[in-house]
Amino acid sequence: MLNSITRAGLLCLLAMSPALLPAQTPPTGPATQEIATQEESVTFKSKVNLVLVPVVVRDKAGKPVPNLRQQDFQLFDKGKAQIITRFSIETAGGKAIARAPELDLTPEEKAALAGAPAVIAPDHFVAFLFDDIHISFGDLVAVREGAEKHIANLKSTDRVAIFSTSGQTTLDFTDDRNQIHDTLLKLRPRPVARNTVQECPDISYYMSDLIVNRNNQLALNAAAAEALICANLPDMQSAISMAQGTAYRVLGSGEQETRVAMYSLKDVVRRMALMPGQRTIVFASPGFIRLNDQLQDETGIIDQAIRSSVTISTLDARGLYTGQPDISKRVVSFQAEQLKRQYDHEADNANADILAELADGTGGAFVQNTNDLARGFRELSAAPDVYYVLGFSPQNLKLDGSYHPLRVTVKIPPGLSPKARRGYYAPRHLSSADEDAREEISQALFSREEMRDIPIDIHTQFFKSNEAEAKLGVVTRVDVRKLHFRKADGRNVNDVEIVTALFDRNGNIQQTVSKILKMKLLDATLATKVNNGLAVRCDFKVSPGMYVIRLVVRDAEGQMMAAQNAAVEIP
Repeated sequence: MLNSITRAGLLCLLAMSPALLPAQTPPTGPATQEIATQEESVTFKSKVNLVLVPVVVRDKAGKPVPNLRQQDFQLFDKGKAQIITRFSIETAGGKAIARAPELDLTPEEKAALAGAPAVIAPDHFVAFLFDDIHISFGDLVAVREGAEKHIANLKSTDRVAIFSTSGQTTLDFTDDRNQIHDTLLKLRPRPVARNTVQECPDISYYMSDLIVNRNNQLALNAAAAEALICANLPDMQSAISMAQGTAYRVLGSGEQETRVAMYSLKDVVRRMALMPGQRTIVFASPGFIRLNDQLQDETGIIDQAIRSSVTISTLDARGLYTGQPDISKRVVSFQAEQLKRQYDHEADNANADILAELADGTGGAFVQNTNDLARGFRELSAAPDVYYVLGFSPQNLKLDGSYHPLRVTVKIPPGLSPKARRGYYAPRHLSSADEDAREEISQALFSREEMRDIPIDIHTQFFKSNEAEAKLGVVTRVDVRKLHFRKADGRNVNDVEIVTALFDRNGNIQQTVSKILKMKLLDATLATKVNNGLAVRCDFKVSPGMYVIRLVVRDAEGQMMAAQNAAVEIP
């Protein structure tokens, strides 16, 4: 289901002024080399030293409230007020990204490029996950139609992906309405373990849990009474044995389908973490029973979603359900049928619990008991016009992996309703400096926010070998004069990591590479010979099309960062 980050075909070369070549300082060994480069694989780990809390604030009419300030918010961690150290205001819709200047252009070409319109890059990504394992055909048809109506009215800057819990229907992020339509039509109920015909006795997953795990004698007797008739058994003891055997089999099938659905949701959360912007999963499902021993799986999904800034919103695919019996099933025992209807009603409520918990745990919304599914999809996937991102560093954080509930309030004006993520999980060990750097780079890489602590410039150059393939060169120039250096053996030491990522027009990451400049500069070199900065060139093999370049630069000593976007179009 997931697309890996490909690195094949990448070549990074250090480009620098002749004054900085090794001949300037006679090389007698590695220690005397002033600048070296090292290519690193890009791996990311999570930490919670800085907790980011997206907040949507609405007025009494339900409209998002703009122009709030940092001092208007209060944030509580386990009931204790926290100091907000980071604050930003984000607006929905695509981000305007300037085209990257190209190298070796004539004055006329540069003038034409300067007048080229900026690229509007999407930053709102919605993954629709359909639970085709548990859903009935009738409910699926209604859900599919509701999704079709909603998606037909998406903005041009929105990007949509379609996934299914069975894994048999997938479409990666796109704005191609025809592909979306065709993929929706491929959705079918695909149970992976259940028997779709009425069994003897007919026992639901909920009822099998009562019999096997809770030793409910009433449920067992009802199943046995039905088995006695439908299987024409000679005595009640035989019927009880048959009912118990059926209950164990149904329970095992239900547990397997729950695990598959949960694993699929976890995979989609992992996929969403790679999208550069606001990330929402809309999970359309009739719900399912989550047993106590599967609580850890659910908690793990919520934890992963929170750490990846992914919101899970849920839609009850049953629509407006009234609890009426399924008339397609024949009644075997009227006495057992009354009890089974009671269990079916209890199961309806239990099925919805998992949907409510997933939404509540990740700051999403839950829509149920409505036949207006198009409106439900619209409410769950819509990006607010404006939202706020609060950041804080937990004080005296215990490394116990415990859950920390969060609460956000707005001081003024009164009557506003803030909606934010519900909490986060503490780490179980201290992160290393390398893990901290990786996490900061990861967060910056899959964002559109620009940071300018380090002055950087991006230039591009491409060569087409044929109509289907081109080599794109991305040159990053870093002004190292703004960096902090550590003195060691009479040299100025610092490592600068430069991560260059290439995204397609739909926000899907195509290629990424990390390059480290290891600097051991003499005072004379630092003072006189790096005025033009240092340049790193990365070459990518690409197909013609529009691409967004995301550049993240971080130095080790001062831990300063820069992040910049640029666009390039290869005809």
